Amino acid sequence: MTTPSPERAKPRRARQLSEQQVDKLTAAYQAGDTVYDLAERFKINRKTVSDILHRAGVQIRGRLAPDQVDEAVRLYAAGWSLARIGVTLDTTANTVRARLLDRGVRIRDPHGHTR
Repeated sequence: MTTPSPERAKPRRARQLSEQQVDKLTAAYQAGDTVYDLAERFKINRKTVSDILHRAGVQIRGRLAPDQVDEAVRLYAAGWSLARIGVTLDTTANTVRARLLDRGVRIRDPHGHTR
C-alpha cells in the first residue's frame, strides 16, 4: 500500500505592476513611504519594491555612499549620536552603526564610553 503524497501549494505567479502603478510606487517612495509600506500597499514582496525602485533609478534611502560614511565617521568622532547622524544623512541609526563598524570604528555605549 502506498502513502499518498502531501498536497503542495502550486507556486504563485509573480504579480506584475502596471506602468501607472510603478509610477505611483516610485512617487510614494520619494514622498517618504517605506519599502515595507509599499510592499503591503501593492501586495508585493519588499525585495520586489526595491528592485522596481532600482530599475526606475530611484536613490534608495538608508544606503550610504562612501563620502557619507566618511562624514558619519567624522561626526561620530566629534561626539554625535548614531540617531543624530542618521537623521542628518537620511538613514537609520542602525545603518550608521553598521557602516561605522565596517570601517572599524568602536561604538560607544549609551553613556558615551567606548566598548
